[in-house]
Amino acid sequence: MTALLHLLALLSALPAAAQELPAVAPRPTHIKAELVGEQPSVAPGGTVWLAIRMRPEPGWHGYWLNPGDAGLGIDLSFGESAARLPFTLGGIEYPVPHTLVVQGLMNHVYEGEYVVLVPLKADPDARGQHGLRLAARWLACTDKICVPESAELALPGLLEVAATGGNPAPRDPRFDAWRAALPAPLGSKAAFAIDGQTLRVAIPLPASVVLDQPHLFMASEGQIKYGAPQRFFRDGDRLVVELDRADKAATPSQLSAVLRLGKGPDGLAIDAAPGSVPAGGTPLSQGPALGWLLVSALLGGLLLNVMPCVFPILSLKALSLVRAGESEAQARAEGLAYTAGVVLACLALGALLLALRAGGEQVGWAFQLQEPLVVAALLLLAVTITANLAGLFEFAVPGFAAGGSRQGAFATGLLAAFVATPCTGPFMAAAMGAALLLPVAQALLLFGALGLGLALPFLLLACVPSLRRLLPRPGVWMVWFRKAMAVPMALTALALLWLSWRIGGGRFALILIVLGQFLYFVLSAIGSRQRLGLGMRPTMWASLILIAAITVFAPRTIDPSAIALRSSQSLLPTKPFSEESLAKARASGKPVFLYLTADWCLTCKVNEAAAIEREETRAAFENAGVVVLRGDWTRRDPAITRFLTAQGAAGVPLYIWYPAGGGGGQQLPQVLTPALLAELAAKSTGSPK
Repeated sequence: MTALLHLLALLSALPAAAQELPAVAPRPTHIKAELVGEQPSVAPGGTVWLAIRMRPEPGWHGYWLNPGDAGLGIDLSFGESAARLPFTLGGIEYPVPHTLVVQGLMNHVYEGEYVVLVPLKADPDARGQHGLRLAARWLACTDKICVPESAELALPGLLEVAATGGNPAPRDPRFDAWRAALPAPLGSKAAFAIDGQTLRVAIPLPASVVLDQPHLFMASEGQIKYGAPQRFFRDGDRLVVELDRADKAATPSQLSAVLRLGKGPDGLAIDAAPGSVPAGGTPLSQGPALGWLLVSALLGGLLLNVMPCVFPILSLKALSLVRAGESEAQARAEGLAYTAGVVLACLALGALLLALRAGGEQVGWAFQLQEPLVVAALLLLAVTITANLAGLFEFAVPGFAAGGSRQGAFATGLLAAFVATPCTGPFMAAAMGAALLLPVAQALLLFGALGLGLALPFLLLACVPSLRRLLPRPGVWMVWFRKAMAVPMALTALALLWLSWRIGGGRFALILIVLGQFLYFVLSAIGSRQRLGLGMRPTMWASLILIAAITVFAPRTIDPSAIALRSSQSLLPTKPFSEESLAKARASGKPVFLYLTADWCLTCKVNEAAAIEREETRAAFENAGVVVLRGDWTRRDPAITRFLTAQGAAGVPLYIWYPAGGGGGQQLPQVLTPALLAELAAKSTGSPK
């Protein structure tokens, strides 16, 4: 009797709603599977996402939805618990696969770790806590053998079904990277046609999207010969793919596929309906026109020199070449050192960008300005340079206007490159977009060409004496010119302060205001001692260290829930961009103008002031019924980054016009005019320009 009472007491201590499922000892498998939930709770009738994390042993691989000539993807079910669980499993979403030919058979596989996502929808009347267990089956293979494998996967903890209220449930941040590996929706309908034993598919894809050994994976089995060569052609902003049909293939009413853009993980999800497919076109080469891309990167870097944060540095560095006693050899050495600093900084930034993307991070060009710590550091750097240009203090290491040296020129080149790369501009867009898809060596060549373009004006002045003789002679005017250059740098500091408020909120910006004022005071004290021929006091060193330490910890004061990016006042009735809102807008049959922007992008702001936020643009768009969608990339947004990659863009600005009636999107130039936008709106109404 005593034992029975103890047992009843133990059972009564358990939660009334549900018990966590006991762990089941897993069977040994060659692909380890793990079930992960994005959130620990879901609202009745709502959806929570699950991830199946698959980790093959070395030499083993798993399969995509359509495995190709042989293989088997993942099969999921609730198993024996299906009858008592108030949930419904959705379709599995796979990352972009790659091809593997084994003994003459074409396979669509994953040879490293991969993660599939599956939506789990709760019944409208579901309540309480539930243990979740899925039965999973898959095929694991090497190049010699295949082994059917299975596992019973239990979700750690209990999944709670309850009405949402208060703070949202914490989510697993790994899902951002896992979603990034999924193919991005194309956003436009593709068309296909059957010509005898050839299946031809026309995919609306901007000509700026770089393709490096692409491959089209058909979702439905039995339609094509998987091992046959795929033929790709360019027809303007359409990509035409010719595929050999499988023997006895049925005529489909719809097709779904994934287009792999290159050797990396980037791809597009495509839906195609029967339609017109253009004949012919320009055959797609094995790689892009690298020479043209290098020229574009060079010209893009050259244009970065006119940015307000770079022009003062470049101007003073150039004028330093005309100081008394500068020999030809010294000038040439400084030019080469400056160029080396610029190119090295661009290569380092490009290598970091490629490494982050290879690790699953959704980042693009100028990603550093999406990080509060980088913005804070740039703000204090701009304050420091402003104080130096204003004559408040002198750098201990020469490199700006006086006391030139190769070391100083190299440091100046590093600085110029770091502050010059927040935006893409004319010529840069295609080159930087290509760099995200090309092999690493070719991508780094493009980043190096960008750096060379940025360094080119100073390099030419340093190496061509006739150009240097065109510069004014040294004099007192150089002191005043240097102080005048403090103005654009101070404006840069104010712009960075505004940006810090936009990405970090008022508290973060206030901390940086205090730090900037304190830094200005410390630099003023240092300058006073420099003019007396004295060095820095220990308290000054301590103050600079304190400023650096507070800067590092300042981003921790940001409250993400309190920061909603302030919607800028706009003349146009804009709606926030998402892939769903774009699909809905296009389905309405109205013309759509999509623009992706960021507060730190100078080109974006110029276009908005000069072309978008204009009364004539508003009137033209209103008359044509244009739906305007705006995506803000000021802070990191994986969805926008995926869309940019899908459109062949490395960063913002990006402008796309979708005509009325659901036609394919047209990428617009990165320099807009009101006349261009008005003309597009007029065409959609059939009115004359």
